Parts: sequence; C-alpha cells; structure tokens
Amino acid sequence: MSMKFEKTENANELKLEFTIEAKKFDEAMKKVYGKTAKYFSIPGFRKGKAPMAMIEKQYGSEIFYEDAFNEVLEEEYPKEIEESKLDIVSKPSIEVKQIEKGKDLIFTAIVQTRPEVKLGKYKGIEIKKVEYNVSDEDINHELGHMAERNSRLVVVEDRPVKKDDIAVIDFEGFVDGVPFEGGKAENHELTIGSGTFIPGFEDQIIGMKVDEERDINVKFPEEYFSEELKGKDAVFKIKLHEIKKKELPEINDEFASDVSEFDTLKELKESIKEKLEEENTRKAKYETEDAVVKAVTDKVEVDIPSGMIEIEIDNMVKDMEARLQYQGLKLDQYLKMINKDMADFRKECEEQAKISVKTGLVLNAIIDAEKIEPKKDDVNSKIAEMAKAYGKNEDELKANTQFVKYIEESLQREAVVNFLVDNAKIK
Repeated sequence: MSMKFEKTENANELKLEFTIEAKKFDEAMKKVYGKTAKYFSIPGFRKGKAPMAMIEKQYGSEIFYEDAFNEVLEEEYPKEIEESKLDIVSKPSIEVKQIEKGKDLIFTAIVQTRPEVKLGKYKGIEIKKVEYNVSDEDINHELGHMAERNSRLVVVEDRPVKKDDIAVIDFEGFVDGVPFEGGKAENHELTIGSGTFIPGFEDQIIGMKVDEERDINVKFPEEYFSEELKGKDAVFKIKLHEIKKKELPEINDEFASDVSEFDTLKELKESIKEKLEEENTRKAKYETEDAVVKAVTDKVEVDIPSGMIEIEIDNMVKDMEARLQYQGLKLDQYLKMINKDMADFRKECEEQAKISVKTGLVLNAIIDAEKIEPKKDDVNSKIAEMAKAYGKNEDELKANTQFVKYIEESLQREAVVNFLVDNAKIK
C-alpha cells in the first residue's frame, strides 16, 4: 500500500490518496465471499455452496466491492495514518477513484489536521479572587433540610386543602368528553404547589374538603410531550380522600442527638459549618481554575477544524445517552419529551463543543511549551487508586496502554491547570 498527500485550499486540511495493490484487494474480495456465500442461491448449487466465480458470473464482481473496500479500509487506513505521523483530528471523507477486480484499488480521503495554536499571554493572568464564606443563614438552611428529611406526615381533619399539603386524590381526565390514556389514578398523593402536574391543576385542589368531588378545567401546554394532548383543553374529575401535612421536628439538642452523632445542637452546627467550609473551598478552587483557563483561552485565536467539533458533539451525545440510561430513558424518548430532534440537540451542543475543543488545544499547547510530563510515581499511584476503587487488577490496568495513556493525559491536564493557577495573579 502507498499513500501520498497534499494540502487543500482549506486551512488544516489534507487530501490523502491511497493505492492498495490489486492482490490485496482481491484477497479482501475472497474474504468477503467466505463470509457471505451462505446468502447466495445459484441454480445447480446448494445454498451457500456456489463457487465465487459462479456468483460473480450471476451478479457481477461488483457484488463484493463495497464490503471488500470496507475490509481494506478498516485494516489499512489506521495503520497508514499512524505510520505517517499525521495528526488527523477528523473522520475521513472518502471518494473511490478506482475499484475493480484485478486492479489496484485507489481512493482519496479528505481529512483535517490539528491546527497550530499561537499562544498569547498565559503567565501572570489577572483574575478576581473567588471566595465563599459560611453564614448563619447557610447553617440554618442545612438544618432546615435535615428537619425536612426527618419530618413526619400527619392527617389533617379540621380544614380544607392548602398549599404545601399532600392531597390523596382519585382523578380521571377527559378531552372532549373522552378519557385519555394515562389520565387516571386512584389514591394518588399530590403535594400542592410542587408543580408536578400541568399548570392550574394543583391550584384548583386548594380549598377542597375530605370526600369532596370537583371538576377542574386545565389546558395542556403547547410544548407538552404528547402530540395528542398538547394545547388541548381538559376536564379532570377529582375526589379528595385525605389531607396530610408535614410536621417538622423542633431543632434543639434532642433533634441533634436523634439525627447525628452529636449530643448538642451547638456541636451539630459546628460540624455543618466545617463541612460547608470544605465544600466552599472546593467550589472556590474549581471556579478559580475555570476562570484562569477561560482567561488564557480567550487570549488565543485558533482556527478549529469542523471535524474536531463534530467528534466532540458525538462524545457529548454519548455522555447524554449514558446519563439517561441510568434514568431508564433512551435519548430519542427524551428528545420527544422536550419536543426536539437530534439535529436540534446537536446544534445546542455546538457552542459548548467549540469551547471544549479550543480549551483542549490551548492546554495541550501549553503542555508542549512548558514540557509538562506526568511523573511515573504519580501515574502508578493513580492506577493503584483506580484499581482499588473499581475492584480491578492493578497489573492488568498497567498493561492496558490505552488506559495508561488516559491516566497520563488526565494528570497532564491537572498539572497544566495547576501551573496556570500558580502563575496567575489572583486579586
């Protein structure tokens, strides 16, 4: 195989031309025949037993071209790119120039290369100091959350429903007098004011008394996920069975003893303050790092190849799919719920993808300029830490070159950010 390349009229773009020897392409065709022969029926032969020559006579040699090309591309393209030392950052745009049995396979690939980054000032960057203090209000807010988590529900019998109550209701919804799917439930517990139902629904429960029945009128939002219901007027028949309310414990020494390892409220408050201060320290650290990196990146002009942005968007899509999977959702279901399609979602990701790619390019340029390399001991320590955290064999992880590279790059990224913060002027 041979490859030659030339620059195109576009920045950071190359046109590669590959020539695959006829013998190699013919071997790929034979390999494809071996995989697909079982699908061909030729008169005079049992299915899957027809010789390659008979299949070619019946259908033409072209029947194997596409799969044979893909075989060759998958095997030869990455190998040739790696050997050429070209820093390709995009998927190839392929065009076949010659494909025929007994002849060399010739095709071209338009690819984008990593752009040159001309660094601006990255030492002595001035940023405002990020600082958070813990107030009494913050501590009381956390105590309030603890009280909420330790509240109990009590039945209310002497008054109608009001905001923040839990109403136990039966309901059934109708559009144009016809009940609709998913619009009926019995003994449903609804927190009034939670906003979990469509606008106007919960407000109309306020004032109902136990055993009262009521019809309420609502309108489904125009952006509602169900095509059949969006924008439609609906009537819900409601019956109220029970009213409950949260009863919060009194926040005192007894409360502190019940919900923590401390005997007094004073001790609990001190513990909360300590934890909040730790959180604030971490928050300030991350925000300082982000501010410095943004300030450095903003000073750099770089022509980002579109292929890098597309690959970053691909990664963002995969991350979203993984997050939704934990919630039992697929991405297409989620997009339907928010009335968007994949094109809309990718468009929304574009700006963040540009920022992410540019940040990576700038940080890598600084890593090269400052010759920042991870220490071997740090790499080994990180691998040991991750092996322990995920129950993996440490030696197996060290033998995985891709995993080790990932660890090294992560530590490099961490080191270059620390370098920028250490060299910044924080006022």
